[in-house]
Amino acid sequence: MNTNKQNVAGVDSSTQSVKVVIRNATTGELIREGRAAHPEGTEVAPAKWKAALDAAISAAGGLKDVAAISVAGQQHGMVALDDAGEVIRPALLWNDTRSASAASDLNAELGGDAATAKKVGSVLVASFTATKLRWLADNEPDNAAKVAGVALPHDWLSWQLQGTSDLNALFTDRSDASGTGYFDSLTNSYCLDVLNLALRTNDSIVLPRIVAPEQFGGRTKTGIPIAAGAGDNAAAALGVHAQPGDVVVSLGTSGTAFSVSHTPTHDATGMVAGFADATGRFLPLVCTLNAARILDVATTILGLTHDEVGALALTAPAGAHGLSLLPYFEGERTPNRPTATGVLAGLNLTNATRADIARAMIEGMLCGLVDAVDALQVLGVHVNRILLIGGAAKNPAIAPIASALFGREVVLAPPGEYVANGAARQAAWALRGGAEPPTWNLGKVSQVEEAPTPEVVEKYRELRDRTTQW
Repeated sequence: MNTNKQNVAGVDSSTQSVKVVIRNATTGELIREGRAAHPEGTEVAPAKWKAALDAAISAAGGLKDVAAISVAGQQHGMVALDDAGEVIRPALLWNDTRSASAASDLNAELGGDAATAKKVGSVLVASFTATKLRWLADNEPDNAAKVAGVALPHDWLSWQLQGTSDLNALFTDRSDASGTGYFDSLTNSYCLDVLNLALRTNDSIVLPRIVAPEQFGGRTKTGIPIAAGAGDNAAAALGVHAQPGDVVVSLGTSGTAFSVSHTPTHDATGMVAGFADATGRFLPLVCTLNAARILDVATTILGLTHDEVGALALTAPAGAHGLSLLPYFEGERTPNRPTATGVLAGLNLTNATRADIARAMIEGMLCGLVDAVDALQVLGVHVNRILLIGGAAKNPAIAPIASALFGREVVLAPPGEYVANGAARQAAWALRGGAEPPTWNLGKVSQVEEAPTPEVVEKYRELRDRTTQW
């Protein structure tokens, strides 16, 4: 390592914003950080991501003392490129559900849900890149005909940092590639037949080459080596030092529950996605479309801040006097109900209160993630502990209500930019080499344990199961 450059940079290019952390490569000490907002919407011009990244790097004080950088980003988004390296159309993000019917078609064409899960690790839903390519082929055939390469958000940003238009310079890692729907994380290779089926083409399409987690894939225009990068959840697992037996519940724009595993999963029900992690292992994952945005809805309805909603919720009893929320505000991914809407059920003269509404909002958000953890356990994932991370995890009501609903102690990771921290830790790993990433002490965890409330989960599930048409 260059003795004049002891720091590494980690990037989290998420749905809502980009965060950059500069950390000491040896100790993990935070040196400085910066951020910038992303535009709203489920389709975005990728140039907006690059502009935001440049602004966040500037806000973080630049990269002059940085020895390596790594970019993590939101999974699944489709960035379609022509043979000159130009973006063909705005990128479709993971939470764009217009390709729901395309997902059903592809699963059927691949031999059904079980066959699809066996081939690519997951049953395809609207989030996956393959389904978005099929949507492109069927709805914008002129644009589909121009496709010469396909990248994901983190791949595209790492490529942009290189300052090249050569499609062959694209690179990625196995964790992000495993979310495309045309990658086999057992062989660490692309399923080109699935890609061609999705895009309805026999042409040769350039895909980012797979770079090992401890290696570099390229260099910035100023010569800084760029590590492989990762999908956001895989980077978060790396950022909190998750080990096999840890289930991480992340409360961001989406809600996710995932576990580092030595063995892959192939879930024919479609509940669990069989992703790869950022260390060479696997990352079985359940994702819900709706998480922190449920709190946003609560703040709008109640006219309070997020923390005030949480404090108010804690004044209501478990179960909110019979009020239950099915929080499918933007459709849902797990269960796969892309056209569903939210349902507030059980409203009566007793529970039509601000406190009960606040409680029902938080319980509805978390009950979907209780289902997620249960789905992991059905596939044999062992749960030693549950770690809560994400912006919404800071809300004062989240940890105690989560503990009651999960029926066990939950662990709050120390505050931080988990995805960006994971990317920085990967950059440090590539600098140092070795079989495992460096161990950093980023702060103390805290534990919360409350009396279990299984009756709340059961009431939520009754509502979930009787409203399948919504």
